[in-house]
This record gives sequence, structure tokens and C-alpha cells, in this order.
Amino acid sequence: MKQRNLPGMVRVRGAREHNLKNVDVDIPRDALVVFTGVSGSGKSSLAFGTLYAEAQRRYLESVSPYARRLFHQMPVPQVDEIDGLPPAVALQQQRGSPTTRSSVGSVTTLSNSLRMLYSRAGDYPAGQELLYAESFSPNTPEGACPECHGLGRVYEVTEQSMVPDDSLTIRERAVAAWPPAWHGQNLRDILVTLGYDVDTPWRDLPQKDRDWILYTEETPTVPVYAGLSPQETRQALRRKDPPSYQGTFTGARKYVLQTFANTESASMKKRVARYMVSNECPVCRGKRLRAESLSVTFAGHDITAISRLPLARLAQTMRPYAQGSAKVSAKERAAHPEKLIVTQRIAADVLARLDVLLDLGLGYLTLDRSTPTLSPGELQRLRLATQVRSNLFGVVYVLDEPSAGLHPADTVALLRAMDRLKASGNSLFVVEHALDVIRHADWIVDVGPAAGEGGGTVLYSGAPDGLRDVAASQTRRYLFPDSAPPARTAREPAGWLKLAGVTRNNLHQLDAAFPLGVLTTVTGVSGSGKSSLVSQVLVELVGRALGHETAAEPEEGEALERAVELPLEGRIVAGLEHVRRMVRVDQKPIGRTPRSNLATYTGLFDHVRKLFAATKTAKARRYDAGRFSFNVAKGRCDNCEGEGFVMVELLFLPSVYAPCPVCAGARYNAKTLEVTYRERNIAEVLGMTVDAAWEFFADEPALHRALDVLREVGLGYLRLGQPATELSGGEAQRIKLATELQRASRGDTLYVLDEPTTGLHPADVERLIVQLQKLVDAGNTVVAVEHDMRVVAASDWVVDIGPGAGEEGGTVVAAGPPAQVARSKESRTAPYLRRFLGG
Repeated sequence: MKQRNLPGMVRVRGAREHNLKNVDVDIPRDALVVFTGVSGSGKSSLAFGTLYAEAQRRYLESVSPYARRLFHQMPVPQVDEIDGLPPAVALQQQRGSPTTRSSVGSVTTLSNSLRMLYSRAGDYPAGQELLYAESFSPNTPEGACPECHGLGRVYEVTEQSMVPDDSLTIRERAVAAWPPAWHGQNLRDILVTLGYDVDTPWRDLPQKDRDWILYTEETPTVPVYAGLSPQETRQALRRKDPPSYQGTFTGARKYVLQTFANTESASMKKRVARYMVSNECPVCRGKRLRAESLSVTFAGHDITAISRLPLARLAQTMRPYAQGSAKVSAKERAAHPEKLIVTQRIAADVLARLDVLLDLGLGYLTLDRSTPTLSPGELQRLRLATQVRSNLFGVVYVLDEPSAGLHPADTVALLRAMDRLKASGNSLFVVEHALDVIRHADWIVDVGPAAGEGGGTVLYSGAPDGLRDVAASQTRRYLFPDSAPPARTAREPAGWLKLAGVTRNNLHQLDAAFPLGVLTTVTGVSGSGKSSLVSQVLVELVGRALGHETAAEPEEGEALERAVELPLEGRIVAGLEHVRRMVRVDQKPIGRTPRSNLATYTGLFDHVRKLFAATKTAKARRYDAGRFSFNVAKGRCDNCEGEGFVMVELLFLPSVYAPCPVCAGARYNAKTLEVTYRERNIAEVLGMTVDAAWEFFADEPALHRALDVLREVGLGYLRLGQPATELSGGEAQRIKLATELQRASRGDTLYVLDEPTTGLHPADVERLIVQLQKLVDAGNTVVAVEHDMRVVAASDWVVDIGPGAGEEGGTVVAAGPPAQVARSKESRTAPYLRRFLGG
């Protein structure tokens, strides 16, 4: 591609954020600029940590200190100067709001437009007065169904939910909903005092006794004789012996509801939620709104029904109204001419925004789909669509791997959307690994050459073609390959794991077969049903058969607002005898707090602490391994309690976190830091990257092996003590994979991965493939949902789901070795696989 005439430039001088080594670079405005380089090379430090952070800082300086508190402020970047930098908008990969009340409709603001449409242009029943837009929202008092408070479901506690096994006696804990340990024993002892039979199976007790124990609102306080039998308790009561204590009774239902409403313990809340049964609200039938709001229709749908249409169908519904071609009677036209104008204007606006979403390949989503169920890639594209319609001019959009989770066919639509933003007079700075996006760039900034300490240098800044001559660039090898990948022979399956009658989301009575003892990739356009089949149904069916608890952890936020668990339809009809164990390697965080990190999760830290405890100084002071944990009081800094930082409250500004003034961020107290292993203290070891630690611990086989695996999955640049909260979903997934790879392989394990290449440069993808092949060579089965053609081509078997997304997907289009699937006429994956294979 020839270098175009690119007018203005952004000049960066002396950038030192994270691993950047005093970088000077000039980047054009009004262009698509792609930042490339291996994972951890410093791309994001330049694009987000420097350019976006500085643009945000400058903007916030013009905002009142009070308003600044409302922004998530990035740290001030370490850079000498930046000239020519326009205002910036960041579209990063982050999970949606943790509550299911946040939806596709609210992220895109389309729900607001629909509410206005229903309020001003809806068909009202005769005699009903006008409703304002708020009345069509389940999140407002005006709109929410009074029975379920806008949740669409009601929650109750039943005998069956509280007493799952009625063959047990009360003494044997038949009332499972009661608290465990002493509190539960206390309630059982109170029942003995009250004269209830605790040694007869629950099912044989009189119904009135069962109802009182479960549902009473009474809270009698009675003497308790701990440790006595029922007969001895009766005798003690007759004799009026002094009791062990006075105990107050609580019915099981009351205990569950009170605990759920009042506890601050997430684990307690999760425990009692198990005994609550969720049912569709009988008043609104799950539609979440008041009856008067649901009585208003548009195009024959109430607002909930229209919000449940796939966006592609919603666009079809709106088109005739937007174009003024919808059928309207002459009487209606004469009576309400203003209504027609309002209808056309709102419908046209809705349709224009829907068309952008459809162009981005999101036509399979619905407006009521909650954001926690979306992938980070889907959420980023929703935000991108909103920006395309915003008509801003002269802005820098900083994007973080917008192709993540995208099939190559969908990447074409993504590039069209980015071109529209650029054509409107904006600049796009994109951190990206996908070669199709890199090839589309006007300008490439390649950072490297390696990760972490080995990176942080701009190897090249210019038009894409110029990168061909930069020998140090790892991106160059993949952008300008010398030859097609070597042909490989697919392994023969050792058997088949067959599923039948699978029904979930857009899958209907689907039969699917996964070969055992080989590497299988499941492909298909975004929304085709890949994750429904693999990450949901396959995991749940195998997990249930193996006795695993596979239900997904609820997202943070109100447990009652979780998405309704879908019934599991489908069965395993063959092959389960060859699977002894299942490991799901997903992108969920390895921990929710900064106290969880790479070293603690992988078990590395246990080895490191033992080494420190074995030093002469530690032995002389009688320090054990626990002394070297920042979670234990004896070793950690008292001031920050092992956090390494303290929060500073600023009156009108956001609270800031500063390094602890006592330990200077080391997390340990001075005495602990006096102990060194090979002249390094424990804090300095935690500050090492995996690559540095690999060299440092070369003489420790157990540690060296674990670090070796972390390097092989492309994580050599991470620090051992890097907090879990700083890790991306892709990094978390690879840490889990490395943890598995360290274990002695027993064979017959099913590994299920969901897009393991997320966030990986092609060079790192190749290393990951080697590790996946090792798992298979050890007698295991690997099934991965994947879009990267490099992984698909390296697999033994491909299952392609499609052909389209949503209602147009959900079937097995092609299945077989990569070369065979590449020849399929129906598969949307085939042309891209064929291109990669050199066919």
C-alpha cells in the first residue's frame, strides 16, 4: 500500500510508560493506525497508557473537579511531551455492567428510542390515557410490574427446595436450607425441646408439623439441653433442670429469606439462594412491565415482545415505518397526522442505528439480551456502532483488539465501520493482532521486538509495505509470509463423544460428534452457536456425567438478577467411557482482588516461599514459609496489610491509590525483607517477570518447569506478583492452561477452551499450538472454540457451525479434517481456511 498524503501528525517524545524505553514516534491523524507487536511488547502502553491517558488528562483539566469524580481516571502517563493530540474516545475490552438490568438496548440507547416510540406513536386501547416513556421501562417505578419489581421472575421457597431428600430425619439434616455447623444444630435442639420428632424420616412426619417447621413466622425462645437425647431432654424439662442456654427458633423459609436479604457475605448469599425457586412472574408473564404498559402495541407487538426480536427482524419491522410505506387507514391519517410524523422520525433514527449494528454482524442479538452474557468483542462492537452514529468529528478512537471474538467474515464488516469513522474526519488508533485488520491499516506502529523487558521499542512506524524490510519485527514474518504452512497429517480419532438432541439458544435438536484423542476446533461466524454447543452444553453434559458442579458462577451483582438458568436439553449417546476427567479453561478472572496473582494461582509462590524459609537467615529466626506470604499478619506490612498501596481520600477528586509510605509498595515488613535468597528479597522476586524468574531459578527444577510452561503459552512478560485484576481474559485463560500443563498428565482428560488465542500475536499463537498438541500427544482430547485460522489449520478435526448467526445458524455445516472443511461450499469458514492452507 502506498503511503498516503497524511496531513497532521501526533508527536510523542520520551514515552516511558511501563516497559516503553524513552520512545519517540510520529503518528498520523485522520488515518487508521494499527499498533502491532507480540503480546506484552508495549503496544497498549503506547496506545492506551500514553496517548489515550494524556488525551483524557487534558480533557479532564477543562472539567470541574467535582465532575472529574465521575470519570474513571487513568494515571498520568510518563512522557516528556505529546503534540497534536486531539480529544480521544477509548473503546476497550471490558465486561458489561454486572447487573442483568443492563442490556443491548441500554448500551446502544435504542431502548430509549423504542420507549419514546411506544409513548408517542403506539396503539393504545380505547380509553387509556397517554403513558410517558418511563412507563415502558422495567427499571422505573412507573413501568415495573408491581409483583416482580421489574425482574420478570418471582422467587419462592418451597418444601422441595428446602428438603431435597425427604428420606432423611431432621437429625440427619433433612432441612438442608438451615445453616450448617452450630447454628443448624441449635435449631434442631430447639425442635427437640418443642417436642418435635427429629428421628423419623421427614416424609413420615405429620404435614402440620412439617409446615410449622418450614413456614412458621413464630420465633419462640425455649431452654436448650445440648447433647441430650429427646428422652433425656423431656426428663430435664419435667425436672426444670437449668438449660445449656436459651435458644430462639427460626422457620426454615424465614431463615432463607432473611439471610438472602440481609447478609453481607457473598458465600452465605450464594448458599441460601440454592433453596430459592425461580418462576416466571404470574402477573406480567415474565415481561417485567405493568399491564397498562403492555397493552400498548406497535406493529402488533408490545414493547417486551419487540425487544425480544433479533435485531435483523427488528430492522425489517421498522423499515416500512421509517420509509413511510406502512399501511395506515385514511381515518387514522386524518385523525392523527402528527402521529405519523413522529412515527416516521423515530423509526428512521432506530433503523439507521440498527443498520450499523447489522453491518457489524450483530443482527442475531436482541435488545433485551443482558450485557453480562455478551463477549467482550460483542460489547466493544456495540459501543463502536454507537460511535459510528454519533457523527463526532476530529476525535481519536483508541480501540483494543476490536476483532477479538470475530470470525474473519465478520472482520470485513468491522473494517467497514472503522472506515466510516475515518471518513467522518476521525483518527483510529487500534491495538490489534488480526492480520486482516493490520493489512487494512494506513500506518503501522510495530513495537517490540520481544515482550516485557525485551520490548518497549518502536521498531517501525510507517506505511504497511515498509515493515517488509524490518528484520527485527516478529509481525513482518506473518504479514509477508515466505511460504504456505507445511502440510500435516491429521491424527486418527481414538473414539467419538456423541451428543444427540441438543437444544440451547439457537441450537434445535442438534446431533454433534467430537472425536476423542485429537485436537478439534469448533468454528463459525459470531453468534452461530459455537459457544452454546461447546462452552455450555458439552461442558454441562460431560460435567453432569462425571459428577462435576459445572453451573457457571453468577456474575457479580444481585444474585436474584442472574440470567435464568436454561434447561439442559440433550444427551451423550456414546464415548463417555473414554473421558475420566474434564478441565474447562475459560477466560474468567483467576481472582477478584489484587491479592490473587499469577504466582499464587499457579502454585509457584508455595515453592518460592519454601526456598526463602530454607535460607540460613530464615532458619536462624525460625521463620516458616507462612512468614513470606503477604496475606499473613506476621510477614506483611502492618500499615497497608500486604496490599502494597494505601487509598488517599481527596475531597472533590477521585480517591487515589499511592504506594504505601512504610513499605514503599513492597507489601512486607522490614524484618521479612531482610531475608534474601541469592541476594533478592521476596518482594523483588514477586516483581520479576516470568522470563527473568526463569533465569533466576534455573537451578530449581520444579520452579523452572512451571516457569517454562508459562513462557511457552506466551506469558513470559507478566510479573510473578501481577494482580489478577490487571490481567485480560486471554491472559487469565493462558495462566489456567499453564497450570494444567504443569500437572503430570494422566490421559483421558477432555480440555475445553473458548478462544484461547484472544490477545495473542501470531508468534504467540504458534507457541500455544505446540502446547495444545502436547496435551493431545499425552492421550487427551482438546476441543477449542476458535476463529484463528492458524489454530484451525493445525487441528485434526473441524466442526463448523452455521451457516449464519442467530436464527440463521445452529446447524453443523461441515465436519472433518481441515483440508476437507476448506472445500465445503456451504461453510463461511471454508474460504478463509482455504486461503490460509494455500489452496
